[in-house]
Parts: sequence; C-alpha cells; structure tokens
Amino acid sequence: MTDHAPARLAEDGPAPDELVAAASDERIADAPADFVEPIADDAPAADDAPAADEPPAADEPPAAVEAPAAPTRTFADLGLPADLLSAIEDLGFTTPTDIQAEAIPVLLSGRDVVGIAQTGTGKTAAFGLPLLEAVDPSERSVQALVLTPTRELAMQVADAVASFAHRTKNLTVLPVYGGSSYVPQLRALKDGAQVVVGTPGRVMDLIERGSLKLGGVRFLVLDEADEMLRMGFAEDVEQIASHVPHERRTALFSATMPAAIKRVAATHLTDPVRVAVTRPASTVATVRQTYAVVPFKHKTGALARVLATTEADAAIVFVRTKGTVEDVTIELSARGISAAGLSGDVAQKEREKLVERLRSGGLDVLVATDVAARGLDVERIGLVVNFDVPRENDAYVHRIGRTGRAGRTGTALTFLTPRERGRLFQIEKATGSSLEEVAIPTPADVSAHKAKQLFTQVTARQAAGRLDMYRKAINAHLEETGADLLELTATLVALAVGDDGPRHRDAEDGESRPRVRREEQVDDDGAFVAARFDEGFAPRDSRGPAERGGRRPRVAGTRYRVEVGHKDGVQPGAIVGAITGEGGLRGSDLGKIDIFPSFSLVEISGEMTPETTRRIGAARVAGRPLRIRPDEGPRGAGDRRGSDRKPLRAKRLTSGAGEHHAERPYRSSRPAGRRSY
Repeated sequence: MTDHAPARLAEDGPAPDELVAAASDERIADAPADFVEPIADDAPAADDAPAADEPPAADEPPAAVEAPAAPTRTFADLGLPADLLSAIEDLGFTTPTDIQAEAIPVLLSGRDVVGIAQTGTGKTAAFGLPLLEAVDPSERSVQALVLTPTRELAMQVADAVASFAHRTKNLTVLPVYGGSSYVPQLRALKDGAQVVVGTPGRVMDLIERGSLKLGGVRFLVLDEADEMLRMGFAEDVEQIASHVPHERRTALFSATMPAAIKRVAATHLTDPVRVAVTRPASTVATVRQTYAVVPFKHKTGALARVLATTEADAAIVFVRTKGTVEDVTIELSARGISAAGLSGDVAQKEREKLVERLRSGGLDVLVATDVAARGLDVERIGLVVNFDVPRENDAYVHRIGRTGRAGRTGTALTFLTPRERGRLFQIEKATGSSLEEVAIPTPADVSAHKAKQLFTQVTARQAAGRLDMYRKAINAHLEETGADLLELTATLVALAVGDDGPRHRDAEDGESRPRVRREEQVDDDGAFVAARFDEGFAPRDSRGPAERGGRRPRVAGTRYRVEVGHKDGVQPGAIVGAITGEGGLRGSDLGKIDIFPSFSLVEISGEMTPETTRRIGAARVAGRPLRIRPDEGPRGAGDRRGSDRKPLRAKRLTSGAGEHHAERPYRSSRPAGRRSY
C-alpha cells in the first residue's frame, strides 16, 4: 500500500479494490449461492481516458466533459457516532473496507446481518463498531456478546473492539476463554463489563456458574461460525443463544455458507441482510502460494532446508497432530533452528509467551496444529509451511492467512506427497488460485546461502579489528603445509557453515543406500533432491471401467467404530484421509464405510497395531477425535441394525409408496481394496 493511499481498517489486511461487496435483503433461505459480483469487464479503465490537456482529433467532435468520479466513501459517511469516529481517526483509518461499508450501515439501522468474508477483510470492525454503538456505558451489565471458535481469536477481537472504544468512557471489553484463570474474569463480570468476547466452552461455564447473565444482551455476534460448527460447538451455540433475549441485533460472519450455517442463520437471525466479499481474493491476493512434492519420510529434512534458506523473518509450520508438533520441533531444534511447538496441550499462559517471543524476535519458527490458524497476527511472519496438507480446504485458506496481512506480502509453501495430486486440485478449485511448483533447496543451496550470509558480516568484523592473531595462524599454516590460500579459505568457509563434505558410503562400512522410489530423485550422497507425483496412482473415478469392475473378490477386514457421524457433517473421504494419513495405511486397506448419525463403521484389512490405533484415535475429523476401536455391535441388542445404528441418507420418496427413507444408511459401497483417497 502506497503512502498516499487512504488507510483501510482491516484487522488482517486490505480488501481488493477490484471487487465489490454484494448486499441483499433476501432471507438466507432464498438467497442465491453466488452473490459476489465483480466490476463489469467493460467498465472504462483510467488509462483509457484522454489526458486533460490533449486536444481532440481534428476529424472527431469534441469529447464530452466527464462527470467527476464519485467521492471515496469514508467512515464519516456510515452514520457512526462521534466518539467512534474520533477513535477510528486516532487509529489512522479513514476509508472502510468493502465488508465494513456494506455491513456497518445495515447493523446501525437495526437489521441483522450475515457476512460472508474471509479473514483479512476487516470484519471485526464491521461488527465491532455497530456493537459499540448499541452499548450504553452507563449500564454496568453485559449488553453485547461475541462468540469466537478459538482463544487466540477471542483475544484478538477483544483487543480490536477495545481499541475502537478507547474514547468511550466507562466501557469494559472482557475476553473469556478456557485455559486461563476464572478469577479475573469473574471479577470483571461482577464489576459490570458491558462487552464479552469469548469461546463457547468458557461462556457456557460462566453461564452455568451464574456469573454471566445474558438477559440484557442487545447485540450478539457469531464470528467465524463455520469454524465453530466444525469444531463441534453447535450445541453450545444453541444453548448460549437460548439465554439471549429474542429482541436483539445479531451478526453472523462466516468464511463459507454451508447448509449448517444457513440453518443457524435461519434459526437465530431475523430477516437478515446478506453481505459478502469474494473469499479467495480477500485472503490470498498478497500471498504467493507454492507447493513442492515431498515424500513423507523426507518432509523434515526438506523443511529444515526451506527454513535455512528463507528470507522471511519468522515462519509458522502447520501439522495435523500434537505428536507431529513434538517430533518436528525436536528435529528442527536439533538442527540449530529456533523453533517451538504450539498445540492443544499447551497452557494458555505458555501460548501467550510463545506468541510474544515470536513477535519480539526471540523465536523464529512456530510449529503448530490448526489451533493457531485463526486469530494469530504477527507482523514478522513471512512464510507459512503446510507440513501436512489440511483435510479441509477452508483450513488451508485460514492457515496461509497468517502471512501477507495488513498490506504485507508473504509466501505459503505446501508439502504434497506423491499421491496427493488430488488435494492440489481441490485446493486450487476452492481458492480460485493456481499454486506454483517450486524446488526444495538442495544441501548445496543451503551451504551457499549460509556462506552468503557469512560474507555479509565480513566488513563489520574487519572494522572491529583484532585479526592479527588469525593472520599469523593462517601464514603459519600456509608455510607449514604449502597449501593454496584459496583452497584454505574455501575449507574454512565450509567449516564455518557446517559443511563436513560428501558422505561416502562404502560397502565395507556395512551401510547401504536406502531404497529410492521411482518418483524420488536423490543426489550422489543419497540426499533427497526432488520428487514428482506418482503417475501410477489415480483416484478411483479416473480409472477405466475395467479397473473399476466390481467383480474383484472382497478382502475380509475387521470392522472398527469411529466417533464421528452425520451430525458432524463428515464425509467418507475425510475418514479415509484421517485413517490413512495418521495410521500409515493404504487406501486399499479400507473397505465399506457406514456413516451413522453420531458415529461411523469402517472395515479395515490392514494391520492395526496398538500404536497405529492410538495415532488414528487421536486424529480429529470435523473437530472431533476419532477414538477408533473394534466394533462390538449395538449395546444390548442382537440385531446389528439396532435403534442406535440407523444411518442417515437424504430423504427421498419411493415410487408409489410415499414413504420417506430417512433411516437408510449412507454408505460407501466400494469393496475393500478399491477405495481411493
């Protein structure tokens, strides 16, 4: 953003000027799925307009005088009260983003709003400013409630809302979240905090304690509602909403608009106005998206090379599980990289310390699960690495949104295994972006980069002096050995950057080269250099009819139960991905999958060791751990299709019978040995 451009109030970054928000007064149930309209392609460009001092051509009539361009919309045009306008000006902002310009006037008018916007579009101010307008600071009771899916986001939203209210006297914004002491939160509620920003779990705890009373709430916000539902907070949100008066203003913001979110909006919002900005452009326009094909066994080494050669000040590495956080953090630290891990097991105070270290420069690399993907805003982060591909496309967008924020640029690198070409296509389709394939730095590249960094320190070290002892040592060595000065210098640089030279593997030393797969490429020392997608592996739908034939004998397997089902919005592919990804199984090891309302049954023919079972059981799908175990059938029933085992399928009518088949199973009918992932 240039210095003369008007500042735009966005907690994560600017919204694109080439896109406009679309607003609709239609009810959510009737609103079209695609409601974002780009500026018309045939609109005249500024470069096409004639210069002011350029005369018209002799054979052309004089050009009509163009009407002056519409003035830029400012916060003063949105109807905000004077104290909030002054606060915004103090923060240095004058021009609202698209989502702010559309949502703020609607909320100020008393209407409910559904906002479809990704992180980085300024949505916190879009609901935060109207929320503050609705609060009466003279009343010492909770008047506004904001629900967020994570602790990090709750803290960020609370800080932002408090900054908007710094000119409003006697107004308290209180963040409440798990993992922190109840005492200060209870004290602030007793003292009359008017705005509460919190996670559903802690809000429910405070309600049940009788400490948080919502009878006076006039403004309710569900921020990142899709993530809240994905994490399993649907029931908590319903319970919390039931404690809030029906007469209120409600704002729901979500990155996507699946059926579950539409149901929430239809239940808890009254005649809402739908406001949106395009999701890919609002989030990834300032992020260079890249990928590299890296077999699983080479991921840690490839990551270390990437981090050793990056120009970014700091980086976040996203992995799927807490166990991987620990493993990768230990490996990076052993290689001299300043890294720390962040997962659900880390206490809140320790989380805050880690983020502060990352912000201040005391930490360069944060290895994290998706718990850190939302609400984390650290200016130093210039690189995001997806060590593991996220199972859901929306998680990818939120991950890479940790860089390229507030007008800055950044890079996102995703590691894809040779069999994950399909995930690449899914991400590109979901984001509307084309990912650029890049090469992983080789060991030689790492050494060259370190040498370059070493040379940048030469001038300053020379100026510092006290080099005579080293000159004498070098001269003595040259006289003693007769070595070449250039060769000696090169050797000293190699030692300084940690390059011990090529590793020779001789047959007599008992060490053999590891097996190299056909899609991998290694150097003379056997170090991984590059890989390509496995062309021999294709999703089931891309195979020919003969390959898809159903006459292949079915492989017998053991039936296992996992604790996710239809109510979690789970799909067979997510279950397959979790089991194969965390358990090291192949897609051909999985057979039929039956998805029931609250759990699913999976046939597995591959070996399930206790360690494999533990890893799969800890994996999360739709925000819930799988907790896999052998299926023991329905409790207290001899029939395997007992009352607790009635899987769901979309309702349909049989011909002539007029009977709903709501209790029929939704199954994957692929035989074992043919499932793809």
